[in-house]
Amino acid sequence: MVSVPLKSTTKDAVILQPVEKPTFETTEISTVLQNYYSKAQMQIAKFISEYYFSSFSEAISLFLPFSQIKIRNEKLEMRNYKRVVLTSVQQNAYEQILKKDKSLLFGVTGSGKTEIFISLFAKMLEEGKSSIFLMPEISLTPQMEKRLKVYFGNKVAMWHSKLTKKKKESILAGIEEGNIHIIAGARSALFVPLSNLGLIVVDEEHDDSYKAMTRPRYHARDVAVLMGQKLGAKVLLASATPSMGSYHKYEVVKLNKPFVEAKKTYYFSTGNSIDKTILTALDKNYAKQAQSLLFLPTRGNFKYLYCQSCGKTHLCPYCSVGMALHRKRKHLKCHYCNFTEIIVDTCTQCGHTPLTSERMGTQEAIEIISSAIEGIQVEQFDKDSITTTKKLKDALKRFESGKSHILLGTQMLSKGHDYANITLSVIMGLDYILGLADYRARERAISLLFQIAGRSGRSKEAKVIVQTGDADFFKEYLADYELFIKDELAFLEMADYPPFVSLARILIAHKDESKAGKITLNTVTKLKAFKDVEIVGSGKAPVERVANKFRFHILLRSKNRVPLLKALHSVDCREIEIDFDPVEFS
Repeated sequence: MVSVPLKSTTKDAVILQPVEKPTFETTEISTVLQNYYSKAQMQIAKFISEYYFSSFSEAISLFLPFSQIKIRNEKLEMRNYKRVVLTSVQQNAYEQILKKDKSLLFGVTGSGKTEIFISLFAKMLEEGKSSIFLMPEISLTPQMEKRLKVYFGNKVAMWHSKLTKKKKESILAGIEEGNIHIIAGARSALFVPLSNLGLIVVDEEHDDSYKAMTRPRYHARDVAVLMGQKLGAKVLLASATPSMGSYHKYEVVKLNKPFVEAKKTYYFSTGNSIDKTILTALDKNYAKQAQSLLFLPTRGNFKYLYCQSCGKTHLCPYCSVGMALHRKRKHLKCHYCNFTEIIVDTCTQCGHTPLTSERMGTQEAIEIISSAIEGIQVEQFDKDSITTTKKLKDALKRFESGKSHILLGTQMLSKGHDYANITLSVIMGLDYILGLADYRARERAISLLFQIAGRSGRSKEAKVIVQTGDADFFKEYLADYELFIKDELAFLEMADYPPFVSLARILIAHKDESKAGKITLNTVTKLKAFKDVEIVGSGKAPVERVANKFRFHILLRSKNRVPLLKALHSVDCREIEIDFDPVEFS
């Protein structure tokens, strides 16, 4: 790395390669800096820029450079640290993982996956190697930090976007001096400059939070696998509800039973509000001095027409995904293929009238519960209320100490929080998730059920209330998530969806609507020349205008990713944005 003069300022820059001195006038480099990017970092950044359609500078900017300061690379004595005692089942899984370069740990909630991670980190330390431990959300880091510190003390550091500049500098200094060997945190932790990397663990690997929603639109799980190959490090993906792609691609190591087998009873009810059944269950649990958890879907899941009788969502006849409701234009639209029809009022599955798209927010839910149950303290746990690390730690501390009695929120609740005193989980709005305009709607709904239900009954008997009009679908798989994976993979193969094909989404945004439409039309025309690429649909995006820009999109599919990448590299990327392997369609 160097610093160079640019107009009236000085900028940090990266030297890619030497070239012959050009004929035009050049300026001298100001300073050669003490930082550098390794060969592997440069290669991975090149892959990210080409595969995820970003500039090289955007890709390399993900990485933190190494320092020229000499790093001590000594074998670390582990006798001063507390050791994990694994059960025979955990030990067997641990030994299987050590034999593989990359694998998927498919373990039910509460089966002791974290104990295996800790044992692997200890093994790496003994070999003088460092480790990266990825988690999908910053919300998981406070609880995991406590657990890791018990075993590894100051050898471990948490890394995420909410850290102050001073804290980040302190951690990087600790790495340079050879004191920190385990970095744990969200997506950005993958790009911290660790020497002699021996292991990358991607926990909750199914979670969409690993996919960046701004350029470069990389998927941290897939980049972790590539990084493991480039650096000769083991990669372990882990989940109680693994993604279809990971189950299909990687060798599976199983943990079939929870560490503590507590009885868990499921109750199914219909409706879409906090009714008497839910309030009675919450009140009884509060009276027993036990804690509860209540899940509501986020606002974005309420754009679809849903039947209150059978729980089905009105689907596109061509794409098997929910059709979005456009009230102003009085029509329903599929945002995959653009099929449009007038708003229907009767369920095509059971004939019930009318269909609804109403929803309840977290604030409204808190008011209903607080007014119905005297003295109960409800902890709001969503992205509207948890805006800083301090607010997150304070909320978890209140719940852990028993000052609050219900953890109520959205998808953040499903992210691996462990509290022994939760003996009731209430899951609302799964039918809305089932009806999303997303080929993975079924996977997202049933994964959410397993994840939320898994937060309760960790050490004592628990009850799970599931509000759905489609109880039969969920009941079929309650005892066996793997059965669902096998059935779903058969459906995805038949319907031509990933992991059996590759998808890409092109996004166009412009302040002039006619200009945006013209760019879309020109791009579609150019792509039609590629025989191996199917244009599934094109037109106005689900959210038609953002920040005063009109938005259009194109959805592409191909049996093989190579022709799809070739086609996309042929179009003018200056006026469009490409999302390869997209996880968000609405």
